This record gives sequence, C-alpha cells and structure tokens, in this order.
Amino acid sequence: MKKVAIMTDSNSGITQQEGKELGIFVVPMPFVIDQKTYFEDIDLSQEDFYKLLMDDSDIMTTQPTPDSYMQMWDKALEEYDEIVYIPMSSGLSGSCSSAYTMSTYERFDGRIFVVDNQRISVTQRQSVYDAIEFAKRGYDGAQIRDALMQTKWDSTIYIMVDTLKYLKKGGRVTPAAAALGTLLKLKPVLQIHGEKLDAYAKARTVAQAKSIMIDAAKKDIASFLGNDYKNVWLEIAYTKDVELANSFRDEIAEAFPGYPKEDIMINPLSLSVSCHIGENALAIAVCKKIDYDNFKLNEE
Repeated sequence: MKKVAIMTDSNSGITQQEGKELGIFVVPMPFVIDQKTYFEDIDLSQEDFYKLLMDDSDIMTTQPTPDSYMQMWDKALEEYDEIVYIPMSSGLSGSCSSAYTMSTYERFDGRIFVVDNQRISVTQRQSVYDAIEFAKRGYDGAQIRDALMQTKWDSTIYIMVDTLKYLKKGGRVTPAAAALGTLLKLKPVLQIHGEKLDAYAKARTVAQAKSIMIDAAKKDIASFLGNDYKNVWLEIAYTKDVELANSFRDEIAEAFPGYPKEDIMINPLSLSVSCHIGENALAIAVCKKIDYDNFKLNEE
C-alpha cells in the first residue's frame, strides 16, 4: 500500500498546528500588505489581518512562489510515496492551476495529484478530512483525487456580507451600487457553488439574511444533496465575530431538528475570501457526507 501525504493550503482554514495534529501539510498563503509580504498563520494571524483590514491597509492576495511549492513537495516525498494536494478553487485563484502545472514536472515523476474540486474554506476543509479517510482506507493518490473530483458538486456556501465596502474596493460591485446598498443598509447574500462567488439575494437585516441562508441550505439539501439532512455536514463560517457565529448555530439547530448541535462545525472564513467581504460576515455551508463503506469510484 502506498503511503500518501495529504496537503492543502491555508484557505481551508486549517492552521499549521491543526495540520500537525491531523498529520497533513498546510501551504501558508501569502498576502501583500502595504507592500510587505505576510504568510497566513505564520506571521499573519486572524486578529492582525482584521486590524489591518479595518485600518484600510492596502491588502492584496497573491500566490505562493513555485519554489515554496516544490520545497514542500520535495520534503514530503522524502517520507511519502505520493502527495494529494487540495488547494482553493481554481475559480477563485490562479494558484490551483499553477500547482497543477508544477505537479507535471518530470522531477516529481507523476507522484503529485492536484485536486481542483472547486472548494474553499469549510468545504475545502471537509475535502481534506475526506482525503485523510480515503488514505487510511488504502486509496492511492490518483484514487483519492478522483474520489474528491467525483463529489465536487456536493457542497455549497451562502455568505451574508455586512458591508459592501470591500466588494466595491475589489471591483465586484460598482461604486454607485455600493453607495445605494449602504444607503438602504442592505445585507447581500453571496453563494459559492462551483467556480464562482456570485450574488444570491439581498436582505435588509441580519435576521432576514440568516433566514434566507437557512432556506437556501434546505433547498440545496432537498435538490442536489438528497432529502435527508442527516446525511450532510452543516457548517458555519464567519469573519471576526465568533459570537455571531455561535448564535447562528442555535438558529440552525432549531431549523434542522434532530441534527446534533455539537456536529455543526464553526470555523473562520478563509482570509482570501475575507479580503473581499470584510468583517462580521456570516456563512452557512452544506456538504454531502461521503459513505466511505459503500463508495465506488466511477469507471471511465
């Protein structure tokens, strides 16, 4: 049986310490802030990031350098036969495509398998958990990649944005639309399903936005995730305000009776997403559970 290393990037929300505890590798994503480069969870914490963000610092996401990838891969391959690398969605960053190109270099001899299953944040984290389980069950790198690709559409995220300031700054809404939205005190709800971060709905209050997100999650569970919500992971992500996330968990538990409240995971949103949506955002994610015992890879 091949020894397979699981690797992801910090967009999954998995910290360096959590990576060590899980026995996986985490690529820290770089940020350029006021012309200085920082690395998430190395010399840039969640607290420092939001302080800089709210101080209107010039923050730009960027890709890891080719050398940083290859050094981590070389080190991992000293101990492992293969690597499964699970980066953030190619629809949200070019880092996935860059990693795939480098994985084809002759020096790696086909031992690196890059997964582009269009996920980020808590759903990307779940893909890492799934990959770990598949590796424990004896799947090789190619099989783990194929399994994660086979289930790529089985998740979605809905995000309530507290302010349009950062969407305007990133060019995702026009200044006029941002000004109107601010005047009307709108709370946009965005959706991540597949490659893009798209507008989903508009709310006037936080309570209305949370209701919209819960209803959207229920519809997705009924349509493409199967009718039994006990067969999905319900997850919460947030930016900065963990108390808002904790109270949202109470509401979700009430909306999904019988679903164990303690199983509703709460994790910070990726800083790469936070750059575009700002503080006090809130998200719900639904992710179909994989039945590992009965899972079968599609035959080509």
